[in-house]
Amino acid sequence: MFSRNLPSTTAMQCFEAAARHMSFTRAADELSLTQSAVSKQVAQLESSLQHKLFRRVRRSLLLTPEGAIFLSEVRKVLAQLDMATQGIMTYSGNSEVLKVATLPSFGSRWVASKLPDFFTTHPTINLEFHDRVEDFDLEQQDIDIAFFYGHGSWPDLSCHKLFDEQMVAVASPALLAKHAIDAPEALAELPLLHLSTRPDAWHHWFAAQGITTDRSYHGNRFETFTMLVRTVMAGGGIALVPRFTVDEELDAGQLAIAWPYPFHSASAYYLVYPEHLGELAKVRAFVAHITSCAAITRAAD
Repeated sequence: MFSRNLPSTTAMQCFEAAARHMSFTRAADELSLTQSAVSKQVAQLESSLQHKLFRRVRRSLLLTPEGAIFLSEVRKVLAQLDMATQGIMTYSGNSEVLKVATLPSFGSRWVASKLPDFFTTHPTINLEFHDRVEDFDLEQQDIDIAFFYGHGSWPDLSCHKLFDEQMVAVASPALLAKHAIDAPEALAELPLLHLSTRPDAWHHWFAAQGITTDRSYHGNRFETFTMLVRTVMAGGGIALVPRFTVDEELDAGQLAIAWPYPFHSASAYYLVYPEHLGELAKVRAFVAHITSCAAITRAAD
C-alpha cells in the first residue's frame, strides 16, 4: 500500500472558509476554531503543497494563482464529501437505491406522473433520478436503469419498448390567428423551430405528406423540449413535438395544432438496463411498474 500525501479535511475546510471570507478571523468564527488554529492549518497545507495559497497584503488576504486553482478543486472535494455524508446518514438498511436516468421532458411529462403509485407499492426502494439528453453508457456513469429514445437496439442492454411517438405541429393561437393556414406547405412560411437532436424532424414531416421545401432545415435550434415549447407558446415560431409533451398546453388553450397531421416517428421510447442487472428485485419491480403504465398509455392512444 503506497503512502498518499493527502491534506486533512480540517485543513481543506479552513482553507476554503478563509478563501471565502478572505479572513482567518471570520473563517475561525464560522468553524468554531481560534484564529491561530485556522492560520496553522493553512500554513501546514501550504507546506505540504509546497506552494503559497495566500498573499498577506496590509493585514488582508489575497489568493495566489495556485491558491485559486486549488480552491476550485477543494470545493469539489468538500461538496462530494458532504453528499456522501448526507447519503449515509439517511441510509436505511431496509431500503435500496435505484439510480434512474431519463430524458428531461420525458421524465417531467410522462414518468413523473407514474411515480406516486410506485412509491406506495415499493416503499423500500428509493429512486435517484438523473437527466440525460442523449444515450450514454449506463455502467460507466453508475446508472441502473434508463429511459432511451431510439430504435431499440443497444449492445449489452435489455430493452423494453414502452410506446411509439406521435409528433404534432404546434404554435401559439395568436401566431396562427395572423396567418391563413389552408395547407401543410403553408407552415414552411412560418418560423420553424427545431430540437437540436432531431434536425431532420421537419424534413420528414413534410416529406411524409409529399411536400418538398428548402426551408425544412432552417430555423433556431433548442437542446430540450421544455425551452422549445416555451418559445412556441411565446409566439416565437412553430415546432414539431411529441404529443404527450404538450397535452396540458393544448387542453389549456396555450397551444394549438398548427396542422392536423399526426406524424409517427421511426423511433420509440424504451426502458433499458444492463443485462446482468435484470435479476435484481429493485430493477424487476421498476420494470414491471413502468411497462404496466406504458400499456395503459398505448391503449389510450
